[in-house]
Amino acid sequence: MKHTAALLSMATGVPPNVFHQSQILDAARFILGSRYPQFETLSALFANTGIQHRYGVKPIEWYCEPRGWPERTQAFLDGAEALFVDVAQKAMERADLGATDIDTVVTVCSTGIATPTLEARVAGRLGFRTDVSRVPVFGLGCAGGVAGLSIASRLAQARPGTNVLLVVLELCTLAVRHDELTKANIVAASLFGDGAAAVVLRAGDGGATRIEATGEYLWPNTLDIMGWRVDPEGFGVIFQRTIPDFVLAHMKPGVTAVLSGLGLSIGDIDRFICHPGGAKVIVAIERAFSLDQGTLDHERSVIADYGNMSAATVLFVLERARAQGLPSRSLVTSLGPGFTASCVTLRHAA
Repeated sequence: MKHTAALLSMATGVPPNVFHQSQILDAARFILGSRYPQFETLSALFANTGIQHRYGVKPIEWYCEPRGWPERTQAFLDGAEALFVDVAQKAMERADLGATDIDTVVTVCSTGIATPTLEARVAGRLGFRTDVSRVPVFGLGCAGGVAGLSIASRLAQARPGTNVLLVVLELCTLAVRHDELTKANIVAASLFGDGAAAVVLRAGDGGATRIEATGEYLWPNTLDIMGWRVDPEGFGVIFQRTIPDFVLAHMKPGVTAVLSGLGLSIGDIDRFICHPGGAKVIVAIERAFSLDQGTLDHERSVIADYGNMSAATVLFVLERARAQGLPSRSLVTSLGPGFTASCVTLRHAA
């Protein structure tokens, strides 16, 4: 496996504003309660997510005022640039690299629009070379962390010896809506937080943790499960099916098909590292793969500490799993709009 991509370093980060789940419930009640008769019934969602606190790029008072697309976009640019610099610098330092050593930057984000893209906006601050290759990726949603790891690993493998920096960054809180009196909006308000992760990859030399193989599974006729609707207010969340039920019925067959295409089976996997969409999704994944309840321990602790940060979340889980010690083979997987399962198998040498 000497030409496969090695994971040299990881880093995660969150913005400075911390929100306890009870604070967010109070804010949501202030914004929506008097206008949405079903709010109190749905407010139980906030206690059932498994989340204790989350982070946001703005103080909680900012979200209590109606915001249009221009204000959201400016908040996205300011917050995303700061978070990008933070996690990228930490990941490069942990790999004993400087910005001039980076040959390719892959940026994954689906919660804001930036043109020029984020890596171009921070290139001067970080000190990237003028010939650095830039690969911005949009629209993968919660699947973006694993799909980004797959893309970055294949780019590293295509040019052994080059350094690929992956940055996965999502500012989900900026999609909070005052005008959406829907269950989907309440679900989003109960779940989502902001965060970012960075990974440095290189193929052709040493590294204890390597990307063994990658794959995806796209279920037909599932465009309505998850996504964005765009209107003058900004992004509006689409949740039109119950994701835990879909996971329970369809995730194992989809992942099994991916692994079969890679010459593997579920029985070859020593550890599952999954995107934790919420407490019920975690339980559904454990049931789908016949795992003992509580097996997905890092998934539960990450969702409790940070909420659902969309694409970045699974990399927070991977960071904790690496710190504890990875087994010989792990499967990193996440689900996202499409509806898609993105999968990466890792091999680790003790």
